[in-house]
Amino acid sequence: MTGLRVLFLGGTGIISSACSWRAVEAGLDLTVVNRGKTSTRPLPPEARVLTADVDDASAFAAVAGQDFDVVVDWLAFTPEQVRARTEALRGRVGQYVFISSASAYQTPPARLPITESTPLRNPFWQYSRNKIACEDLLTALYRDEGYPVTIVRPSHTYDRTLVPFDGGWTIVERMRRGQPVVVHGDGTSLWTLTHHRDFARGLVPLLGHPRTLGEAFQITSDDVLTWDQIANALAAAAGTSAQIVHVPSDAIAAVHPAWGAGLLGDKTHSAVFDNTKLRRVVPDFVATIPFESGAREIVSWYDEDAARRRVDPSIDEAMNTLIARYTS
Repeated sequence: MTGLRVLFLGGTGIISSACSWRAVEAGLDLTVVNRGKTSTRPLPPEARVLTADVDDASAFAAVAGQDFDVVVDWLAFTPEQVRARTEALRGRVGQYVFISSASAYQTPPARLPITESTPLRNPFWQYSRNKIACEDLLTALYRDEGYPVTIVRPSHTYDRTLVPFDGGWTIVERMRRGQPVVVHGDGTSLWTLTHHRDFARGLVPLLGHPRTLGEAFQITSDDVLTWDQIANALAAAAGTSAQIVHVPSDAIAAVHPAWGAGLLGDKTHSAVFDNTKLRRVVPDFVATIPFESGAREIVSWYDEDAARRRVDPSIDEAMNTLIARYTS
């Protein structure tokens, strides 16, 4: 793996930032393409940075004119984007890694745990349907042409900047104020949260690996919590307690459609994953960061700067409405 020429399309996002650092630590020759905007997640100094908009065909053509052993596409969300990039990279890349999403799996899942062979079908969330369409295009490219495709499906992956509830810091602020918070359903559905450094431990060894072409891999933690446990872990990290009010997801969607879309299309349903396939290729993969530790990182980061502790007024108002309705 050492010395592989690797191009990240993106590299300062929640998931990709940890992978950038891990790639450099593994001795990869990393180039990152982004738009040059300021990020809260700095790149490693060893990474070569190119400033370009990957959706600008002419700007991307200059980047794609170079040869790379691996290209990891963190920024493709539609088939049109995937089609343009794979065409520009044709003949110049040894492996094109598409970052898909575990939300593309059958929703709700017919059986648990979820594996790579679980059907892809999400009738609730357009984001997920777009990822499925991207995967369909890439599967056809591999099948028809042998295009060197690898598909990776993260689940809910977080870093210190991401509170894993809609509205971000809003739920922690409400807890600290002594206000009740809404948790969807009855709070007992199972959910898998993956720290971004753990995800990086699974992704980087896949880069340039000959047994990954034409394959899909999910990379998740094995740490499974209920949503009530997630809320209580955040509260404990914030030095307070959680007064939880349970509200059905469809009732949340009726009051706040954007919040509801992510629930009905993803978080409402239990998500437990089997990482056996990944471990066949990366036998030493193990996720080591439990959410209780991650929650402390999150709260510490927000507490460092008051400007980060923004409350989403629409989520705050929706919680007040729902709590009044479901506690009366």
